[in-house]
Amino acid sequence: MDDQLLPPLPPQDAINDLAQRALVRFGLPAAATVTLVNISENVTFRVEDPDSSRRWALRVHREGYHSRRAIASELAWVRALRDSGTITTPAPVPGRDGDPVQTLALEGANPRNVVLFGWEAGAEPASNDVAGFEKLGETAARMHAHVRSWVRPPWFERHTWDFETSLGGTPHWGRWRDGMGLTPEIEKIIAETVAVIANRLSRIGKGPQVFGLVHGDMRLANLLMDAGTVKVIDFDDCGFSWYLYDCATTVSFFEHAPEVPELLQAWVRGYRRIGALSAHEEAEIETFVMLRRILLVAWIGSHSETDLARSMGIAYTQGTVPLCQTYLSRFATAPPRDANTGRSWRKRIFG
Repeated sequence: MDDQLLPPLPPQDAINDLAQRALVRFGLPAAATVTLVNISENVTFRVEDPDSSRRWALRVHREGYHSRRAIASELAWVRALRDSGTITTPAPVPGRDGDPVQTLALEGANPRNVVLFGWEAGAEPASNDVAGFEKLGETAARMHAHVRSWVRPPWFERHTWDFETSLGGTPHWGRWRDGMGLTPEIEKIIAETVAVIANRLSRIGKGPQVFGLVHGDMRLANLLMDAGTVKVIDFDDCGFSWYLYDCATTVSFFEHAPEVPELLQAWVRGYRRIGALSAHEEAEIETFVMLRRILLVAWIGSHSETDLARSMGIAYTQGTVPLCQTYLSRFATAPPRDANTGRSWRKRIFG
């Protein structure tokens, strides 16, 4: 089901009641408190036991976005990453019946799937933390190496995030043309940019060295720094895409900032400590940043009920125009496999 066709969120009181009832399914204490953290693709709560001071994160899934099997697949990868020591992730908590995915009735709406994770300590990295971005690059490289050797369960099912399902004809997050504040002039320049992105992605291809299972949303809000350790949370958007998409998501919503080129350089340095990244691949990072930026224009348009979408709004769409202009000036006529190297990151690229 396309995201723009998903049912609207039910009243918050009904979601709160469901979250409270879910505690019994996971065997949590009756005295545990449930506090809303955020509403995005799903609704996330913090659960606290006043007696033991233990904490958990409870996620109520949005209807129609992921199947029960897809949710179980996400949890399988999260457990595999954690159990292998690849990275630190929140531990999925099984229900009292042993199933980590619980389905509960919701008043006035269809039932919802609910999952529970152990709470991880840490703080969101700073948006200008060069050393932190090197750690992010190392973390992504470790995850990608794990994916290349991990034998997925035969029932594994996740979204594919390629051109068609991002900016093409079957978008998971809605059409970019339905973004907030689009004018004919803005639509024209974004359409030109999308066409260039499509061409370059088709040349890159989807071979196993460049395309595989990725986190899909490694923005700062989904990362925790804890005494130098990077912890990765919220794998709800994990799926199959280009590995470099994980790089682009680290600068989500601030792609226009002047520090972005330096931060991406730092990410590349960190990645190369663990994994291989060719000069040709590095030169295409800008393409994935633009892909992500325009995808977020679509997301904001189709998620106007969320606080994040409202905070970004029309200004985010308008701010995409100068990024498109710069990208087109560099890539509209350049061959996808040109002689660009890391030199391009020594100057301010975006705007």
